[in-house]
Order: sequence, then structure tokens, then C-alpha cells
Amino acid sequence: MTLAAAAVLLALTASSLGHSAPDTENGRYTLESRGDGFLRLDSRSGTASICSDKGQGWTCQTMPDERAALDAEIGRLTGDLDRLKAEHQALQREADELRKANEALKLQLANRDGPATGKTDEALPKGDSLRKPEIKSTDGERKLEIPLPSDREIDKWMAYVEQAWRKLVDIAGRLQKDTSGDKI
Repeated sequence: MTLAAAAVLLALTASSLGHSAPDTENGRYTLESRGDGFLRLDSRSGTASICSDKGQGWTCQTMPDERAALDAEIGRLTGDLDRLKAEHQALQREADELRKANEALKLQLANRDGPATGKTDEALPKGDSLRKPEIKSTDGERKLEIPLPSDREIDKWMAYVEQAWRKLVDIAGRLQKDTSGDKI
């Protein structure tokens, strides 16, 4: 069936049902044969429809428009982009303010009286346990001088060893009670 014959058939069927014929004279609709029906394109609105005879007369169903879905997605993405740009500008302003505050703090620190204290170039005290042993030579003999720990350091180590010993005895006592079946 040719395109012209299909248009005439469609016009006759529609007029016999009391409907007006499609506006093919002015070139608004373009019809193309598809299987058991026609594909109708509205050149003014751009909508496409599938027309077929389903026993009750010819009906045209509009085809879903993918362009509308794409336009909606483009609109959503454009909105997201605008929101992200606004957030970026706000964060940029905040970063600029923080940089200015940082520079002001650096200036305040630089204008303080003298350098920070705490580190000195003084020698370690003679009683320091980190001091390296010295090798002295007198009368041609070489002697190694080893610094001994102070009484305070010895007391500290003794307290540590005593505490560790008490914990060890306590653990041994608990293990003995657990193995003998006695409950605490």
C-alpha cells in the first residue's frame, strides 16, 4: 500500500466516524507505513504517533518522547551545577578569610618579644645518665671513666623492679588458685 493510499484510507475512515481528517494538506503530518499501521509525525509539535486499526476504528497513540526525559535530566544537572558553583564560591570566600586570619596570626607571632624559649645551648649536667663515657689518659695510661647512676635514679629503678615483682607474684598466686580449683 502506498503512502497516498494510506492517507486516503485514513481520511475516509476518520470522516466516516465523524472525526475530522488529519491536516495533511498543509504538510503538518507526515505518514509512513509501519507493519499493520502508520507512523504519524506532527511537523509543528514534533510528536510522533503510531496509528492502527484495532477493530473499533483507527486510533493514534503518542509515542513516548525521549527528548523530554533528556531535557529534564539536563535541567536537573544544570541545577546541580549551579548549586555546586555557589558552594564552591562560598568555600573559596571562606578559604580567603582563613588565609587572611593566618597571615594576621603570623604577623602577631613575628612581632612578639624575642624568640621562643625552651631550647638552650647549655651543656648537659655532669650527673646525666645520657652522657657518653670519657677516655682519659694520664701518665701515658688510658683509663675509661664510666659515669655511675645517681641515688635518685637507683631508687627509681628499684621501685620499678619492686612493683614488677609484686605483680608477678600476684599473677603466680592467681594461677595457682585457678589450677587448684579454688574460687576467689
